[in-house]
Amino acid sequence: MNNVYKLHARIIKAGLQNDPLSLRPLLLSCAASAPASLSYARSVFARIPSPDTFAYNTLIRAHAPFSPSHAASLFSTMRRDGLSPDHFTFPFVLKACARLHKGHETHALIIKLGFDSDIYIQNALISLYGSLGSVTGALNVFDKVPDKDLVSWSSIISCFANNNFGYEALGLFQEMQLAENFKPDEVIMLSVISAVSSLGALELGKWVDAFISRNGLKRTISLGTALIDMYSRCGSIDDSIKIFNGMPVKNVLTWTVLINGLAVHGRSKEALKVFYEMRKIGLQPDRVTFNGVLVACSHGGLVDEGWSIFVSIKMDYGMEPTVEHCGCMVDLLGRAGLLYQAFEFVHRMPTRPNAIIWRILLGACVKHNELKLAEKAKERIYELDPNHDGDYVLLSNAYGGFGRWHERADVRSLMREKKILKNPGYSVLSVEQMVYEFVSGDNSHPNSNEIKEFLISIIDDLRVEGYTPYTCNVLHDIEEEEKEQNLSYHSEKLAVAFALLSFRDRRTIRILKNLRICYDCHSFMKHVSDKFDREIIVRDRNRFHHFSKGSCSCQDYW
Repeated sequence: MNNVYKLHARIIKAGLQNDPLSLRPLLLSCAASAPASLSYARSVFARIPSPDTFAYNTLIRAHAPFSPSHAASLFSTMRRDGLSPDHFTFPFVLKACARLHKGHETHALIIKLGFDSDIYIQNALISLYGSLGSVTGALNVFDKVPDKDLVSWSSIISCFANNNFGYEALGLFQEMQLAENFKPDEVIMLSVISAVSSLGALELGKWVDAFISRNGLKRTISLGTALIDMYSRCGSIDDSIKIFNGMPVKNVLTWTVLINGLAVHGRSKEALKVFYEMRKIGLQPDRVTFNGVLVACSHGGLVDEGWSIFVSIKMDYGMEPTVEHCGCMVDLLGRAGLLYQAFEFVHRMPTRPNAIIWRILLGACVKHNELKLAEKAKERIYELDPNHDGDYVLLSNAYGGFGRWHERADVRSLMREKKILKNPGYSVLSVEQMVYEFVSGDNSHPNSNEIKEFLISIIDDLRVEGYTPYTCNVLHDIEEEEKEQNLSYHSEKLAVAFALLSFRDRRTIRILKNLRICYDCHSFMKHVSDKFDREIIVRDRNRFHHFSKGSCSCQDYW
């Protein structure tokens, strides 16, 4: 800001403070110093007798990333003053619109004024629709770009990757290489890595890593950090560690991503070791870092360490713990069975607990068979978020676990009355860039009968070796044999049976599941990994489970 003040002083000394042309460098200097300079820039702008398009563009550009509502207001004022926007105006306005989650009216105006063929505006429109979650809208604009540049491709690939169309994003990346003579840059590769991460496809991840090396792209901090995250989310935390160790320069985010990865892979003590190493070299952890460390403590049952780190957030670093940090502590105490401590912690929170905090408590109460506390937690959730399907399922499971079928039936009736549907469990198996999806109890797979017959034969063989179906997971007032039948066709079991049936080699079986793995499937995976001598990696809603030789990386604590 000192340079801004000095420049303004020179302009005033020369008596040019009301000259729009002389104020242009000052406005540009303010834009370069944003966001610290924004209020000063507005005060300078307000003193310009008749601001021109350049002045408006400069101020809109400065505000778009940091204060989009101000940018949108300036654009409205510009139009009211009768000034015509130009091809520089709209990319900045569209950036502001993306942050405000609106923009269809602006697109209509662009078409009306004849700017819809400008490549910079087209690229900004692609990004806008991507931020709005409208893949179709982005693709419609992209298809109308006659001479696509690298930004066009980067924007559309990012749009698909960020909206969970991972394979389509990778398909566009391949299409770009075939259609145009473009060398992918760091921005495109970050989108490609994001797409692979969302898919959890390790083979594709290794290909992307090799592609970056083959094409001589510099392994920047951003790329290296993204690769660490990608390998972790693809189930190979050891590859994440290799990338981390090979990076000469790391920032706080790099360390944080590795800590998070180790945490969700059940390597809690290693995560803490990395955290302490980070502090030792003088890097200050941020709020996200503390989230990761507390998750590691929660997944590892490290209650004392978790308390110590939570206290240090304020005592050592002067930060107020966030709701997310408090949620991690509730999870830590709840998993450890310290439910009354968890309730006391929630009641002492400086901010009002949200539905997520109470939901964590509810899950812990159900896990530890504390029905009265579970009912208390559910009462609080009803007040904050009464229509979440998982809460009803958890409470009905708790009633079923105690054999209180009447109360359980009441909960299910209430779900039907409120038209709340339980999300079906599904699992995705990725093998050699092929994706196979399985839904619990579903018969849509062409080899469904063969898969189910093979699965039943596996279960029969495992019984001989000590596996007993954990029928408490099937909380219906029905006979034990029927409960076992319900358990047999959970989606992750179908995926494993298909993998064993279809791929006879020793490759690791990698499964993504949309829900938390149940106790019975967890036990089943341990027995299968031992009997068939196969490593099985399941990425469920909360974490990774690495099954090998009859045991799991979570040490049965999850």
